[in-house]
Amino acid sequence: MGIRLRSYQAYTTSVMTTIGSVSYQRMALRPSFKEDKRLLLENGIDGYIFPLDDVLGLSRLPYKLTIEAMLTVAKEASQCESYEEAERVLKDLTLIRTNDDTIRAVTNCIGGLVHDQDLRRADKYWNLFNTAKLVFPETKKNYTLYLQCDGAMIATRPEKTNADESEEKKRVLWKENKLGMAFSSDNIRYWTDIHGKIKHSIDKREYTGLIGNCELFSKMMLSLAIRNGYGLYKNTILISDGATWIRKMKETYFYDAIQILDFYHLCEHVFTFAKEIFDFDEKKYTGWAETVVDLFRNSKSNEVISIIKKIPKHRLAKVSFDILQYIDNNKSNIDYLTYRKQGFFIGSGAIESGNKIVLQQRMKLGGMRWNTNSAQAVLSLNAKRISNLWEKDVVDLVFSHYAGAPASVVKQRVKDLI
Repeated sequence: MGIRLRSYQAYTTSVMTTIGSVSYQRMALRPSFKEDKRLLLENGIDGYIFPLDDVLGLSRLPYKLTIEAMLTVAKEASQCESYEEAERVLKDLTLIRTNDDTIRAVTNCIGGLVHDQDLRRADKYWNLFNTAKLVFPETKKNYTLYLQCDGAMIATRPEKTNADESEEKKRVLWKENKLGMAFSSDNIRYWTDIHGKIKHSIDKREYTGLIGNCELFSKMMLSLAIRNGYGLYKNTILISDGATWIRKMKETYFYDAIQILDFYHLCEHVFTFAKEIFDFDEKKYTGWAETVVDLFRNSKSNEVISIIKKIPKHRLAKVSFDILQYIDNNKSNIDYLTYRKQGFFIGSGAIESGNKIVLQQRMKLGGMRWNTNSAQAVLSLNAKRISNLWEKDVVDLVFSHYAGAPASVVKQRVKDLI
């Protein structure tokens, strides 16, 4: 260290690491020797010398935890029901003893790093796209890339105001989380169950999420698509609920994709329309709605339009949903018979399921309200964990950020030391 201590006491201690217990020697000043303490303070050392702490990177870490411990804390916080539950799990299953406030802070820190990395990557691909520097091969893989989008509302705390604190706590500001998903048909596994029905499972998928505006999320979707092979596959399918912003995203970034209106969203709108037309008389609206749905399934939307136009105007006037406008907005995205003949999915069940496991199971439990930054941090970490990208997109990023090297390099340094 370049410092000669005139009076110190040495002792041996140990620390539990991911590779087992490591023993090392510490040197502590005797409290009575103020001159030695002054010498240490002048050289930036507050009372102790930690030779191993520096190698492990503890001297550069913000929460007095090793990098491995920080990653463990963040991972548990992203999948437990609450920060308090994460505290209990860490106490029971690991040697990490910390409180829920520290867990929240660590999670925000690491989740923030991951989110910032996603934004940088989105900017990179957007710049390549915007300057026409993305080059795709002429020969495509004979598979299909699927892109899906969906939104879900999350309860957040409003920004602090001068309002009465008790009233402030009661306020809830709902914000939309936009979730995107990408997977390809070469990662879909099919089998036949005991009843002879064909089942399938998506073995590899990736999620991205944003509590933010449509423009930024569209860039993140472009990044997600490119990471999963956009431009390399014969077909690209974008399945959505027909929202205007998604149609604009398709026109801007995925002009060569086939956009499909989620068939089950269409069915929901048909049944909602039918209920209002027939005054919620189940015997009347059920058969009518099923007939219309069947016509849509077989790409007979013109027949549906003719049926609707025959409904008396006084009945149509009672309905809040303009189904004719809805059909017109999506007329190029509802050729379901052709889609099915080509073997394409026509439903967004995968992204609906994703919303449950990425967002709802962790972030929409009873009484929860989120600070926006905390919500985004947990959302980003959850997306990486469920996409099986924890090692690639979280662990290596955090090690590089704090230790200046990927995880494998830092772990080798520790092995060499002992």
